[in-house]
Amino acid sequence: MTTKNKAPASTIWTQAEATKATQGEARGPDWFATGISIDTRTLQKGDLFIAITGDSMDGHDFALQALEKGASAVVISKNVDGLPDDASVLKVSDTQTAMEDLARAARARSAAEVIAITGSVGKTGTKEMLAAVYGAHGQTHVAQKSYNNHWGVPLTLSGMHAGTDYGIFEIGMNHAGEITPLTKMVRPHIAIITTVAPAHIGNFSNGIEGIADAKAEIFEGLEEGGIAIINRDMEMFDRVAQKATSLGINLMTFGEHPEAHIRMTECLVAANGTRVKATVMGEEVNYTLPIAGKHIAMNSLPVLGAIKMSGGSMDKATEALKRMKAPERRGAVETIDMGEADNPVTLIDETYNASPTSMNAAFKVLALVDPGRGGRRIAVLGDMLELGKDGPRLHKELALPLKVANVDLVYTCGPLMKNLHDNLQDNQKGAHTKTSKELAEIVPDVLTPGDVVMVKGSNGSKMNVVVEALRNVSGRKVRTQKSRED
Repeated sequence: MTTKNKAPASTIWTQAEATKATQGEARGPDWFATGISIDTRTLQKGDLFIAITGDSMDGHDFALQALEKGASAVVISKNVDGLPDDASVLKVSDTQTAMEDLARAARARSAAEVIAITGSVGKTGTKEMLAAVYGAHGQTHVAQKSYNNHWGVPLTLSGMHAGTDYGIFEIGMNHAGEITPLTKMVRPHIAIITTVAPAHIGNFSNGIEGIADAKAEIFEGLEEGGIAIINRDMEMFDRVAQKATSLGINLMTFGEHPEAHIRMTECLVAANGTRVKATVMGEEVNYTLPIAGKHIAMNSLPVLGAIKMSGGSMDKATEALKRMKAPERRGAVETIDMGEADNPVTLIDETYNASPTSMNAAFKVLALVDPGRGGRRIAVLGDMLELGKDGPRLHKELALPLKVANVDLVYTCGPLMKNLHDNLQDNQKGAHTKTSKELAEIVPDVLTPGDVVMVKGSNGSKMNVVVEALRNVSGRKVRTQKSRED
């Protein structure tokens, strides 16, 4: 084991610091950690492995494997069979609580400017834009993937280096009361709400008003003098703004509304990107995003507003945005060679999540992509989940935006999407199946050179299996689309 006095500058936790933060009991040789992990599949050498007990797995079962893979130490709350007597161990009463204690200690020691983001849609894409923009200004720590829940937020925060300049955190929720403890842990200086829309509405008896109140919980953890940036165009603006005002929070707004502090004045969307003109608190800005969609442009506005309030450079910020790429499973574009190299199938992967708002935005992007020779626009859709009693109606109503987007064929799966299938025009109807696995066996054989196919659904609908089926068909080559800069 490497001793504490040889800890490199990349060290996040020493044994002494982690023991003090968690009030745990350290055993075995001294250690230092350069990262935090709760998953041995992604664990890196030098990580501190925290044995979280989940709904279906117990991290204690992987503690020995973590050490074998190079973990600096393991955090456990019970004895683990097979652990060597000389293993580096931090014994605590509860591992989830210990991770939260590390998170709070990391925040307490940090002088970083912290930005937190929530919203019904657009959180992860906006988080990635924030990471790129702030990354151009200093050492930036950012949540990986969509680590935005009760374990994802403390996992991210506990791994923040003491020398970080900027911390970017995504905070999500499915129910009321879930954001409050997380934002109080993160204690942001800037809090962003992308929008309020009927996602997870089935979990709220008072509908979209309840969602608005739940999203506004992010204000509860704002540092004194902190700033809230919210969408001026959203239906729930007045309700969310009133909450911010009642807490004495400095409020900034973004959107197309003439009173917005960060206002989009022009948006030109093409298949390969979006050109934007905006005024950011009086400063005129022109920039290009290499991702198509007005919704993407809209979410870039609070990003520029945040960096402006942080005293950053608009030139550096817009240059960073120019190099952005779509996050995995959130609009990433690929091409599939089906025998005509100059006329491939275009695949748009939107399989991470879905709501009525994000579905409509995705259809608008699909409409912009022209099929190749003999090609068609095809949508492959899975259920949008957690919509409550309005779920059947909201699925049925997708028929009109699909028609407006000139989508030629629609393939669906799941009990809720059956409502859409039944409401489609006969010439638009593809197959409907009960599961995405069944659909994955059909769609690859339907595609022909030149087609443009978008696959989308809630994460729980497992539409990624359709994408994988398209990627793995024998004899077809997949090429990831390059950005403009490549």
